Amino acid sequence: MNHSVKDSSFNSRRKSYGVSSVGTNRRSSYPFVLGCLTFGWTTPQEEAFAIVDRALDAGVNFLDTANTYGRGTSEEVTGQNLKRNGKRQQVVLATKVHGRMNDDDPNATGNSRRHTIEQCEASLHRLQTGYIDLYQIHCPRPDIPIDETLRALDDLIRAGKVRYIGSSTFVAWQLMESLWVSKELGLNRFICEQPPYNHLDRRIEQELLPMAQTYGIAIIPWSPLGGGLLTGKYQRNTPPPADNRYADRKGNPRFTDQAFDIVERLRPLASEKGCTLSQLSLAWCFSQPTVTSSIAGPRTMDQLNDNLGALEVRLTAEDKAKIDEVAPPGRMASPFYEAEFGPHFYR
Repeated sequence: MNHSVKDSSFNSRRKSYGVSSVGTNRRSSYPFVLGCLTFGWTTPQEEAFAIVDRALDAGVNFLDTANTYGRGTSEEVTGQNLKRNGKRQQVVLATKVHGRMNDDDPNATGNSRRHTIEQCEASLHRLQTGYIDLYQIHCPRPDIPIDETLRALDDLIRAGKVRYIGSSTFVAWQLMESLWVSKELGLNRFICEQPPYNHLDRRIEQELLPMAQTYGIAIIPWSPLGGGLLTGKYQRNTPPPADNRYADRKGNPRFTDQAFDIVERLRPLASEKGCTLSQLSLAWCFSQPTVTSSIAGPRTMDQLNDNLGALEVRLTAEDKAKIDEVAPPGRMASPFYEAEFGPHFYR
């Protein structure tokens, strides 16, 4: 049976999964974060509006976007959406800064004070809001001292433009360094980290998750479906759909034989649970004790309903043990946890 959710209340899932805090004693959120990556880009505006309405009706209260998604398009559509439905005050609204926003301007990228503050102002305008609940550094940048980045973020918090700050795709030592700098300089600290985490790449279990658990850092994974690999829509030795982000998969390092081995071995486990492969993958991520909330970025309404169905899937200890046999803890079969991990040029 496919656990597609269309009309049911979110109350039963709320009781089962509980409400988590983003960081220690901070904003509450549900296990499902609506990723807005495709809004206004591969998802038409009207469908994006419908997806947000459906998600909010289901109890989702956390929306995640970034300035580089469609070079501002995702933020614009997300902002228009929340203004249209009047639900801005009911959601945790998160966005990110780091990526290049202008091909002709060498300063229009990175984690410098200039770019961070400039893009915060631009994001506020695009999102049509007076403040951002969670402002995240999209990737680490070794050519910019973390001191400079954190000072800029702290100033934005003190100015009332940002409520909380976080990181994305940092390794444990980089996140630990940021906590040390915040303490040394008396600055607001990162309250969460957004790493990739799925059956195909579990490397964050080695150091990042224990570190985050120790220091009260919320974990909000991206790509729990492995960029679509864990939905089953990609087949070994078969060309992907023409309208897909990986339509030309030649040379893509994520399409490995080991990844397809895992997908093929997970299929019967999903069948045993009476759910889709994507629902099994999401349910596994939701149920991890170190995960606060996990991001799913549906491109269509059908994908959203399938994703919400994962909240109905319950995994036992035996189920998780079977998954561990297929995708061993701490291991990687397809590379997602990749960024500039140092060393840093300046300290």
